[in-house]
Amino acid sequence: MGDTPNYIKSLLMPTAKPQTGRKAWSIDLQSVWLPFFLSTNVMGDTAIPLDALGSPLRLAYDKDGSVRFSNSGRPVIRVAKPIADSIKLVRENFTANLQQYANSVATDRKEDYNALVKMAVAEGEPITRHDNAELQKAVKLQLEQALREAEVKAQAEAMAEAEAKAQAEAKAQAENKSTKRETVKV
Repeated sequence: MGDTPNYIKSLLMPTAKPQTGRKAWSIDLQSVWLPFFLSTNVMGDTAIPLDALGSPLRLAYDKDGSVRFSNSGRPVIRVAKPIADSIKLVRENFTANLQQYANSVATDRKEDYNALVKMAVAEGEPITRHDNAELQKAVKLQLEQALREAEVKAQAEAMAEAEAKAQAEAKAQAENKSTKRETVKV
């Protein structure tokens, strides 16, 4: 790994154990975010209100002040806004750091980076070709199915229209016969 910073190396090492608690940005709130933000408050790097750290999960409310419920009927629980905002900031900074690292490697080791990109594209080409062929087959099948369904629907509509027309003609003929009988009787 050469000159790779330790914080990047540590991101690539499998050390995480499965978590079961509430997650924010797919990271456990209780065991990761709260200790992290408490630590950043202690160090003076953040000033997250203590009520948010003490009660990180909050009941969600609608605009009219009533408790919000999900479609399943359960009350909606949200992460406290100061914590959610801080997590969003960490996520944005994390993304920026990943981009900065990739850019610095692509700039500092341009030939190696470009060579690896070309090799990766070449290795991925058979997969891309296969997926495109399968996608074209699937789209063709869907189109054929849609055409069959449209044809069946058009035939059904034509039959219904013909039947309605026949019924209307039969009714008109019946009315004509009835009118002719009344005229003959008079």
